[in-house]
Amino acid sequence: MSAVNDTTFTHAVFLLTGLPGQEDFHLWISIAFCLLYVISIVGNSVILFIVIKDPSLHEPMYIFLSLLALTDLSLSITTIPTILGIYVFNSKEITLDVCLAQLFFIHTLQCIESSVLLLMAFDRFIAICIPLRYTSILTLPRTLLMGLVSVLRAVASMFPLPLLLKRYRYCRSNVLSHSYCLHQDVMKVACSDIAVNYVYGMFTTLSTVGLDSLLILLSYVMILKTALSVVSHGKCLRALNTCVSHICAVLLFYIAEISLAIIHRYVKGSSHLLAVLVGYVSLLVPPLMNPIIYSIKSKHLRARIIRVFVK
Repeated sequence: MSAVNDTTFTHAVFLLTGLPGQEDFHLWISIAFCLLYVISIVGNSVILFIVIKDPSLHEPMYIFLSLLALTDLSLSITTIPTILGIYVFNSKEITLDVCLAQLFFIHTLQCIESSVLLLMAFDRFIAICIPLRYTSILTLPRTLLMGLVSVLRAVASMFPLPLLLKRYRYCRSNVLSHSYCLHQDVMKVACSDIAVNYVYGMFTTLSTVGLDSLLILLSYVMILKTALSVVSHGKCLRALNTCVSHICAVLLFYIAEISLAIIHRYVKGSSHLLAVLVGYVSLLVPPLMNPIIYSIKSKHLRARIIRVFVK
């Protein structure tokens, strides 16, 4: 399809792209994505089912974990079917309204995931630094309220993005860089002044993912300081061991997310293949790995999962 010239947003049609130069391997790539999709759906669904059904898991840590699983599940459903459509059916066209909806859900879910990781860091901070007040601070109503606030913050932060994009006309190339729609990708093909979108996108990134990552880092500085002050070496290791799964989840999410933001905003002329691969990692690897990480590291959760499947 040729580029959309002098066309209003409501009539635009974009073309999504797969891995550049790998067209001969689309079938094999689609098999890999299909397996990834199934594992992500099953893994996060199992976590949700176990936490909901087992009253002994109705604690702050597992409530936050279930919210993380729900977010990852939604992120997989939002992105992977579109990706599979490209690799299996060569279905690359996407209307602008669908593109807007997809980018809103992708960015909102990523913001929610960032917030949940911050809440989980706060949970570990309370449990290690002030354990005697854990139950009085993280009550069930307060835990649920924190989760609700995280969702509302994400929706409020990302809702203006599609509205801002809707104002533009698109007279440049209608080919997007990824297999799904992202705000920073769509705004680059607008023929209007995108200064407002650029500034607002930067603001939302810094006020959500940027702020959350700094607070998580601060919480772990305090956790490490408290753990190292413990006289018993064994107690120190046990305290830090409860944070390993969360640290892995944080690294999986933030390294890829920050790398993708840097590539889109600051790296000029960077490899298209690199940007696509980092985009896949940022969206698809956390939903795949988080259930595995937490199932392996949490003995309590692992025992519940085994008991359910044995029955």
